[in-house]
Amino acid sequence: MAKLAIAGGEPVRRKPFPKWPIFDEREAKALLDVLNSGLWGIGGSKKREFEERFAKYQHAKYGVAVTSGTTALEISLKSLGIGCGDEVIVPSYTFMATAISVLYVNAIPVFADIDPETYNIDPKSVEQLISDRTKAILPVHIGGRPADMDALPSIAGKNELYIVEDACQAWGAEWRGRRVGAIGDIGSFSFQSSKNITSGEGGIIVTNNEELYIKAWSLHNCGRLPGKAWYEHYLPGANYRMTEFQAAILLAQMERFDRQTERRIENAQYLNNKLSKIDGVKPLKNDERITRHAYHLYIFRIEPEAFGGVSKATIAKALQAEGIPASVGYSKPLYKEPYIEYFRRCPLSCPYYGRQIDYSIVKAPVAERACYYEGLWLPQYVLLGSREDMDDIVAAFEKIKYNLEELYSYRETQDNY
Repeated sequence: MAKLAIAGGEPVRRKPFPKWPIFDEREAKALLDVLNSGLWGIGGSKKREFEERFAKYQHAKYGVAVTSGTTALEISLKSLGIGCGDEVIVPSYTFMATAISVLYVNAIPVFADIDPETYNIDPKSVEQLISDRTKAILPVHIGGRPADMDALPSIAGKNELYIVEDACQAWGAEWRGRRVGAIGDIGSFSFQSSKNITSGEGGIIVTNNEELYIKAWSLHNCGRLPGKAWYEHYLPGANYRMTEFQAAILLAQMERFDRQTERRIENAQYLNNKLSKIDGVKPLKNDERITRHAYHLYIFRIEPEAFGGVSKATIAKALQAEGIPASVGYSKPLYKEPYIEYFRRCPLSCPYYGRQIDYSIVKAPVAERACYYEGLWLPQYVLLGSREDMDDIVAAFEKIKYNLEELYSYRETQDNY
Protein backbone atom coordinates (compact mmCIF):
# COMPACT_ATOMS: atom_id res chain seq x y z
CA MET A 1 0.00 0.00 0.00
CA ALA A 2 1.03 3.61 -0.55
CA LYS A 3 2.55 5.81 2.11
CA LEU A 4 0.05 7.49 4.40
CA ALA A 5 -1.12 10.89 3.16
CA ILE A 6 -0.58 12.35 6.62
CA ALA A 7 3.10 11.48 6.18
CA GLY A 8 3.33 12.88 2.66
CA GLY A 9 1.86 10.10 0.55
CA GLU A 10 -0.93 10.19 -2.02
CA PRO A 11 -4.43 10.25 -0.44
CA VAL A 12 -7.03 7.58 -1.09
CA ARG A 13 -9.30 10.22 -2.63
CA ARG A 14 -9.34 13.84 -3.69
CA LYS A 15 -12.92 13.82 -4.91
CA PRO A 16 -15.28 15.71 -2.55
CA PHE A 17 -18.24 14.03 -0.91
CA PRO A 18 -21.72 15.41 -1.69
CA LYS A 19 -21.98 19.09 -0.87
CA TRP A 20 -24.34 20.13 1.93
CA PRO A 21 -26.90 21.65 2.04
CA ILE A 22 -28.63 20.22 -1.00
CA PHE A 23 -31.17 22.47 -2.69
CA ASP A 24 -32.69 23.18 -6.08
CA GLU A 25 -35.33 25.32 -7.75
CA ARG A 26 -37.91 24.20 -5.17
CA GLU A 27 -36.22 26.13 -2.36
CA ALA A 28 -35.66 29.12 -4.66
CA LYS A 29 -39.34 29.20 -5.68
CA ALA A 30 -40.48 28.76 -2.08
CA LEU A 31 -38.43 31.76 -0.96
CA LEU A 32 -39.67 33.88 -3.84
CA ASP A 33 -43.27 32.95 -3.07
CA VAL A 34 -42.86 34.20 0.49
CA LEU A 35 -41.07 37.33 -0.68
CA ASN A 36 -43.86 38.17 -3.10
CA SER A 37 -46.57 37.43 -0.56
CA GLY A 38 -45.40 40.31 1.65
CA LEU A 39 -46.11 38.07 4.67
CA TRP A 40 -42.61 37.30 5.87
CA GLY A 41 -43.58 36.58 9.47
CA ILE A 42 -46.90 36.96 11.28
CA GLY A 43 -49.89 36.31 9.05
CA GLY A 44 -48.22 33.96 6.59
CA SER A 45 -49.26 30.36 5.94
CA LYS A 46 -45.92 28.55 5.52
CA LYS A 47 -45.05 28.26 9.22
CA ARG A 48 -48.45 26.81 10.06
CA GLU A 49 -48.28 24.43 7.09
CA PHE A 50 -44.84 23.22 8.13
CA GLU A 51 -45.91 22.75 11.77
CA GLU A 52 -48.82 20.58 10.68
CA ARG A 53 -46.88 18.58 8.10
CA PHE A 54 -43.82 17.93 10.27
CA ALA A 55 -45.89 17.01 13.34
CA LYS A 56 -47.88 14.51 11.27
CA TYR A 57 -44.65 13.11 9.83
CA GLN A 58 -43.35 12.48 13.36
CA HIS A 59 -46.64 10.86 14.45
CA ALA A 60 -47.55 13.85 16.64
CA LYS A 61 -50.78 15.84 16.84
CA TYR A 62 -49.18 19.24 17.40
CA GLY A 63 -46.13 21.20 16.32
CA VAL A 64 -44.72 24.60 17.29
CA ALA A 65 -41.97 25.90 14.97
CA VAL A 66 -39.35 27.99 16.78
CA THR A 67 -35.96 29.64 16.29
CA SER A 68 -33.67 26.71 17.19
CA GLY A 69 -33.44 23.27 18.73
CA THR A 70 -32.10 24.83 21.93
CA THR A 71 -35.14 27.11 22.10
CA ALA A 72 -37.37 24.09 21.51
CA LEU A 73 -35.82 22.26 24.46
CA GLU A 74 -36.08 25.28 26.75
CA ILE A 75 -39.73 25.92 25.90
CA SER A 76 -40.51 22.20 26.31
CA LEU A 77 -39.13 22.25 29.84
CA LYS A 78 -41.01 25.45 30.70
CA SER A 79 -44.24 23.97 29.31
CA LEU A 80 -43.89 21.13 31.82
CA GLY A 81 -43.40 23.60 34.67
CA ILE A 82 -39.81 22.54 35.28
CA GLY A 83 -37.77 25.23 37.01
CA CYS A 84 -36.08 26.29 40.23
CA GLY A 85 -34.90 23.41 42.40
CA ASP A 86 -35.90 20.68 39.94
CA GLU A 87 -33.49 18.07 38.58
CA VAL A 88 -33.45 16.80 35.01
CA ILE A 89 -31.38 13.72 34.10
CA VAL A 90 -29.41 14.18 30.87
CA PRO A 91 -26.72 12.14 29.09
CA SER A 92 -23.06 13.08 29.47
CA TYR A 93 -22.34 12.52 25.77
CA THR A 94 -24.24 15.12 23.74
CA PHE A 95 -24.17 18.72 22.53
CA MET A 96 -24.15 21.43 25.18
CA ALA A 97 -27.70 22.58 24.28
CA THR A 98 -29.15 19.58 26.11
CA ALA A 99 -27.76 20.73 29.45
CA ILE A 100 -27.87 24.47 28.78
CA SER A 101 -31.63 24.32 28.21
CA VAL A 102 -32.03 22.84 31.71
CA LEU A 103 -29.83 25.53 33.25
CA TYR A 104 -31.70 28.28 31.41
CA VAL A 105 -34.93 27.32 33.18
CA ASN A 106 -33.03 27.41 36.50
CA ALA A 107 -33.16 23.64 36.93
CA ILE A 108 -30.25 21.31 37.66
CA PRO A 109 -28.84 18.93 35.03
CA VAL A 110 -27.84 15.58 36.51
CA PHE A 111 -25.44 13.71 34.23
CA ALA A 112 -26.02 10.04 33.46
CA ASP A 113 -23.53 7.75 31.77
CA ILE A 114 -24.08 6.22 28.34
CA ASP A 115 -24.39 2.68 27.03
CA PRO A 116 -21.02 1.54 25.63
CA GLU A 117 -22.69 -0.23 22.69
CA THR A 118 -24.97 2.61 21.56
CA TYR A 119 -23.59 5.86 23.08
CA ASN A 120 -27.15 6.71 24.14
CA ILE A 121 -28.14 7.44 27.73
CA ASP A 122 -27.90 4.30 29.88
CA PRO A 123 -31.22 3.49 31.62
CA LYS A 124 -29.35 1.77 34.49
CA SER A 125 -27.41 4.96 35.15
CA VAL A 126 -30.64 6.97 35.01
CA GLU A 127 -32.27 4.81 37.69
CA GLN A 128 -29.33 5.32 40.03
CA LEU A 129 -29.59 9.12 39.77
CA ILE A 130 -33.28 9.61 40.52
CA SER A 131 -33.92 11.69 43.66
CA ASP A 132 -36.88 13.38 45.26
CA ARG A 133 -36.02 16.45 43.15
CA THR A 134 -36.03 14.67 39.80
CA LYS A 135 -38.78 15.90 37.49
CA ALA A 136 -37.78 14.64 34.05
CA ILE A 137 -35.51 12.44 31.97
CA LEU A 138 -34.11 14.12 28.87
CA PRO A 139 -32.81 11.40 26.52
CA VAL A 140 -30.92 12.37 23.37
CA HIS A 141 -31.34 10.24 20.25
CA ILE A 142 -27.66 10.63 19.51
CA GLY A 143 -26.64 10.83 15.87
CA GLY A 144 -30.18 9.85 14.86
CA ARG A 145 -30.17 6.58 16.82
CA PRO A 146 -33.24 6.28 19.09
CA ALA A 147 -32.50 5.86 22.79
CA ASP A 148 -34.08 2.93 24.65
CA MET A 149 -37.71 4.05 24.51
CA ASP A 150 -38.86 0.87 26.24
CA ALA A 151 -36.77 1.23 29.38
CA LEU A 152 -36.85 5.01 29.76
CA PRO A 153 -40.66 5.48 29.68
CA SER A 154 -40.94 2.53 32.06
CA ILE A 155 -38.58 4.21 34.51
CA ALA A 156 -40.41 7.51 34.08
CA GLY A 157 -43.78 5.89 34.69
CA LYS A 158 -42.67 4.16 37.89
CA ASN A 159 -41.24 7.40 39.26
CA GLU A 160 -43.85 9.87 37.93
CA LEU A 161 -41.33 11.68 35.73
CA TYR A 162 -41.68 13.44 32.40
CA ILE A 163 -39.86 12.34 29.26
CA VAL A 164 -38.53 15.26 27.19
CA GLU A 165 -37.01 13.90 23.98
CA ASP A 166 -34.02 15.67 22.48
CA ALA A 167 -34.58 14.54 18.90
CA CYS A 168 -32.49 17.36 17.42
CA GLN A 169 -30.49 14.78 15.43
CA ALA A 170 -33.28 12.30 14.76
CA TRP A 171 -35.86 13.42 12.17
CA GLY A 172 -37.89 10.41 11.04
CA ALA A 173 -36.11 7.96 13.37
CA GLU A 174 -38.34 5.20 14.69
CA TRP A 175 -38.51 3.00 17.77
CA ARG A 176 -40.74 -0.04 17.16
CA GLY A 177 -42.41 1.84 14.29
CA ARG A 178 -43.13 4.97 16.36
CA ARG A 179 -41.31 8.11 15.35
CA VAL A 180 -39.26 9.76 18.06
CA GLY A 181 -40.12 13.11 19.59
CA ALA A 182 -43.74 12.12 20.16
CA ILE A 183 -43.10 8.95 22.20
CA GLY A 184 -42.46 10.87 25.42
CA ASP A 185 -44.41 13.84 26.75
CA ILE A 186 -42.81 16.38 24.42
CA GLY A 187 -39.95 16.46 21.95
CA SER A 188 -37.62 18.88 20.20
CA PHE A 189 -35.94 18.99 16.77
CA SER A 190 -33.33 21.25 15.17
CA PHE A 191 -32.91 22.53 11.61
CA GLN A 192 -29.47 24.12 12.02
CA SER A 193 -27.24 24.16 8.94
CA SER A 194 -25.61 20.73 9.42
CA LYS A 195 -28.89 18.94 10.04
CA ASN A 196 -30.53 16.39 7.72
CA ILE A 197 -33.38 18.85 7.11
CA THR A 198 -32.13 22.43 7.29
CA SER A 199 -33.22 26.03 6.98
CA GLY A 200 -29.91 27.37 8.29
CA GLU A 201 -31.40 27.71 11.77
CA GLY A 202 -34.72 26.79 13.35
CA GLY A 203 -36.39 24.14 15.45
CA ILE A 204 -39.75 22.61 16.31
CA ILE A 205 -41.56 21.22 19.35
CA VAL A 206 -43.90 18.24 18.91
CA THR A 207 -46.35 16.68 21.33
CA ASN A 208 -49.57 14.70 21.49
CA ASN A 209 -50.72 16.61 24.58
CA GLU A 210 -53.01 19.54 23.78
CA GLU A 211 -52.32 21.32 27.09
CA LEU A 212 -48.57 21.19 26.52
CA TYR A 213 -49.06 22.38 22.94
CA ILE A 214 -51.03 25.44 24.07
CA LYS A 215 -48.40 26.30 26.67
CA ALA A 216 -45.55 25.89 24.18
CA TRP A 217 -47.44 27.92 21.57
CA SER A 218 -47.99 30.71 24.09
CA LEU A 219 -44.38 30.72 25.29
CA HIS A 220 -43.05 30.99 21.73
CA ASN A 221 -45.51 33.75 20.80
CA CYS A 222 -45.14 36.46 23.48
CA GLY A 223 -47.49 34.77 25.93
CA ARG A 224 -50.55 35.02 23.69
CA LEU A 225 -53.14 32.24 23.55
CA PRO A 226 -54.76 30.85 20.40
CA GLY A 227 -57.95 32.75 19.63
CA LYS A 228 -57.35 35.43 22.26
CA ALA A 229 -56.63 39.12 21.77
CA TRP A 230 -53.26 40.19 20.32
CA TYR A 231 -52.29 42.32 23.33
CA GLU A 232 -53.32 39.84 26.00
CA HIS A 233 -50.33 37.93 27.41
CA TYR A 234 -51.06 34.94 29.63
CA LEU A 235 -47.63 33.35 30.01
CA PRO A 236 -44.14 34.92 30.25
CA GLY A 237 -43.36 34.17 26.61
CA ALA A 238 -41.18 35.93 24.08
CA ASN A 239 -40.77 35.99 20.31
CA TYR A 240 -39.32 32.59 19.41
CA ARG A 241 -41.31 32.20 16.18
CA MET A 242 -39.84 30.60 13.07
CA THR A 243 -39.97 32.88 10.01
CA GLU A 244 -41.99 32.19 6.87
CA PHE A 245 -38.75 31.98 4.87
CA GLN A 246 -37.40 29.16 7.05
CA ALA A 247 -40.68 27.27 6.98
CA ALA A 248 -40.86 27.54 3.19
CA ILE A 249 -37.34 26.10 2.83
CA LEU A 250 -38.14 23.26 5.21
CA LEU A 251 -41.28 22.31 3.29
CA ALA A 252 -39.10 21.96 0.19
CA GLN A 253 -36.43 20.03 2.12
CA MET A 254 -39.03 17.52 3.31
CA GLU A 255 -39.84 16.56 -0.29
CA ARG A 256 -36.49 14.81 -0.69
CA PHE A 257 -35.93 13.76 2.92
CA ASP A 258 -37.24 10.17 2.78
CA ARG A 259 -35.16 9.38 -0.28
CA GLN A 260 -32.05 10.84 1.36
CA THR A 261 -32.73 8.94 4.57
CA GLU A 262 -32.95 5.64 2.73
CA ARG A 263 -29.61 6.37 1.04
CA ARG A 264 -28.01 7.16 4.41
CA ILE A 265 -29.35 3.93 5.91
CA GLU A 266 -28.19 1.83 2.97
CA ASN A 267 -24.67 3.28 3.05
CA ALA A 268 -24.43 3.07 6.84
CA GLN A 269 -25.36 -0.62 6.77
CA TYR A 270 -22.73 -1.20 4.10
CA LEU A 271 -20.10 0.56 6.24
CA ASN A 272 -21.17 -1.42 9.31
CA ASN A 273 -20.51 -4.65 7.44
CA LYS A 274 -17.17 -3.58 5.95
CA LEU A 275 -15.67 -1.68 8.89
CA SER A 276 -16.56 -4.38 11.41
CA LYS A 277 -14.09 -6.64 9.60
CA ILE A 278 -11.19 -4.29 10.37
CA ASP A 279 -9.52 -5.09 13.68
CA GLY A 280 -10.03 -2.24 16.14
CA VAL A 281 -12.96 -0.56 14.32
CA LYS A 282 -16.33 -1.12 16.00
CA PRO A 283 -19.61 0.18 14.55
CA LEU A 284 -22.27 0.79 17.19
CA LYS A 285 -24.57 -2.12 18.00
CA ASN A 286 -27.62 -2.89 15.90
CA ASP A 287 -30.95 -3.03 17.75
CA GLU A 288 -33.96 -4.62 16.07
CA ARG A 289 -36.27 -2.33 18.06
CA ILE A 290 -34.86 0.59 16.04
CA THR A 291 -37.00 0.38 12.92
CA ARG A 292 -35.45 3.49 11.39
CA HIS A 293 -32.15 5.22 12.14
CA ALA A 294 -31.87 8.84 10.96
CA TYR A 295 -28.05 8.79 10.70
CA HIS A 296 -27.32 12.44 11.28
CA LEU A 297 -23.93 11.08 12.28
CA TYR A 298 -22.23 7.82 11.52
CA ILE A 299 -20.73 7.21 14.96
CA PHE A 300 -18.29 4.36 15.46
CA ARG A 301 -15.65 3.31 17.96
CA ILE A 302 -11.97 2.62 17.59
CA GLU A 303 -10.09 0.45 20.04
CA PRO A 304 -6.86 2.33 20.81
CA GLU A 305 -5.10 -0.91 21.73
CA ALA A 306 -5.62 -2.23 18.20
CA PHE A 307 -3.99 0.93 16.85
CA GLY A 308 -1.01 0.66 19.18
CA GLY A 309 -2.24 3.38 21.49
CA VAL A 310 -2.41 6.07 18.80
CA SER A 311 -4.99 8.67 19.84
CA LYS A 312 -8.35 8.97 18.15
CA ALA A 313 -7.39 12.54 17.22
CA THR A 314 -4.37 11.24 15.28
CA ILE A 315 -6.53 8.62 13.56
CA ALA A 316 -9.05 11.32 12.62
CA LYS A 317 -6.25 13.47 11.17
CA ALA A 318 -4.95 10.50 9.19
CA LEU A 319 -8.43 9.88 7.77
CA GLN A 320 -8.83 13.55 6.90
CA ALA A 321 -5.50 13.47 5.05
CA GLU A 322 -6.81 10.53 3.04
CA GLY A 323 -9.83 12.62 1.98
CA ILE A 324 -12.30 11.28 4.58
CA PRO A 325 -13.93 14.04 6.72
CA ALA A 326 -13.75 12.19 10.03
CA SER A 327 -14.28 14.04 13.32
CA VAL A 328 -13.36 13.29 16.93
CA GLY A 329 -16.85 14.45 17.91
CA TYR A 330 -17.36 15.46 21.52
CA SER A 331 -13.95 15.86 23.11
CA LYS A 332 -15.13 15.96 26.73
CA PRO A 333 -18.27 14.93 28.63
CA LEU A 334 -20.77 17.71 29.29
CA TYR A 335 -20.01 17.98 32.99
CA LYS A 336 -16.41 18.92 32.13
CA GLU A 337 -17.38 21.87 29.91
CA PRO A 338 -16.24 25.32 31.16
CA TYR A 339 -19.65 26.98 30.67
CA ILE A 340 -20.95 25.15 33.74
CA GLU A 341 -19.10 27.66 35.93
CA TYR A 342 -21.25 30.48 34.55
CA PHE A 343 -24.18 28.97 36.45
CA ARG A 344 -22.27 28.41 39.69
CA ARG A 345 -24.23 31.05 41.61
CA CYS A 346 -27.63 30.31 40.12
CA PRO A 347 -29.13 27.81 39.70
CA LEU A 348 -26.36 25.54 41.04
CA SER A 349 -26.22 27.38 44.39
CA CYS A 350 -29.79 28.61 44.31
CA PRO A 351 -31.60 28.51 47.68
CA TYR A 352 -34.57 26.92 45.92
CA TYR A 353 -32.37 23.92 45.30
CA GLY A 354 -30.90 23.89 48.80
CA ARG A 355 -28.22 21.34 47.98
CA GLN A 356 -24.59 21.31 46.97
CA ILE A 357 -23.68 20.03 43.54
CA ASP A 358 -20.08 19.51 42.49
CA TYR A 359 -19.62 18.46 38.88
CA SER A 360 -15.88 18.04 39.44
CA ILE A 361 -16.57 14.73 41.18
CA VAL A 362 -19.02 13.41 38.58
CA LYS A 363 -17.75 10.31 36.81
CA ALA A 364 -19.31 8.79 33.71
CA PRO A 365 -16.57 6.36 32.66
CA VAL A 366 -18.20 5.19 29.44
CA ALA A 367 -18.82 8.76 28.26
CA GLU A 368 -15.26 9.72 29.19
CA ARG A 369 -13.86 6.81 27.22
CA ALA A 370 -16.04 7.76 24.23
CA CYS A 371 -14.85 11.38 24.39
CA TYR A 372 -11.18 10.82 25.11
CA TYR A 373 -10.34 7.54 23.37
CA GLU A 374 -12.99 5.84 21.26
CA GLY A 375 -15.67 7.87 19.53
CA LEU A 376 -15.24 8.99 15.92
CA TRP A 377 -17.82 10.44 13.55
CA LEU A 378 -18.59 10.83 9.89
CA PRO A 379 -21.09 13.59 8.98
CA GLN A 380 -24.45 12.77 7.42
CA TYR A 381 -23.67 14.15 3.97
CA VAL A 382 -20.93 11.53 3.53
CA LEU A 383 -23.66 8.88 3.66
CA LEU A 384 -25.33 10.49 0.65
CA GLY A 385 -22.38 9.40 -1.49
CA SER A 386 -22.03 6.47 -3.87
CA ARG A 387 -20.99 2.89 -3.10
CA GLU A 388 -17.54 3.82 -4.44
CA ASP A 389 -17.39 6.65 -1.89
CA MET A 390 -18.11 4.14 0.89
CA ASP A 391 -15.38 1.88 -0.45
CA ASP A 392 -12.94 4.79 -0.20
CA ILE A 393 -13.77 5.14 3.50
CA VAL A 394 -13.04 1.45 4.02
CA ALA A 395 -9.85 1.70 1.95
CA ALA A 396 -8.62 4.63 4.04
CA PHE A 397 -9.04 2.62 7.23
CA GLU A 398 -7.32 -0.39 5.73
CA LYS A 399 -4.45 1.81 4.55
CA ILE A 400 -4.01 3.35 8.01
CA LYS A 401 -4.17 -0.05 9.67
CA TYR A 402 -1.57 -1.45 7.28
CA ASN A 403 0.79 1.49 7.85
CA LEU A 404 0.62 1.83 11.62
CA GLU A 405 4.37 2.29 11.93
CA GLU A 406 4.15 5.45 9.82
CA LEU A 407 1.33 6.64 12.05
CA TYR A 408 3.49 6.04 15.14
CA SER A 409 6.31 8.03 13.53
CA TYR A 410 3.94 10.88 12.70
CA ARG A 411 2.63 10.91 16.26
CA GLU A 412 6.13 11.02 17.73
CA THR A 413 7.09 13.86 15.37
CA GLN A 414 4.06 15.86 16.48
CA ASP A 415 4.69 15.10 20.16
CA ASN A 416 8.29 16.33 19.86
CA TYR A 417 7.47 19.42 17.83
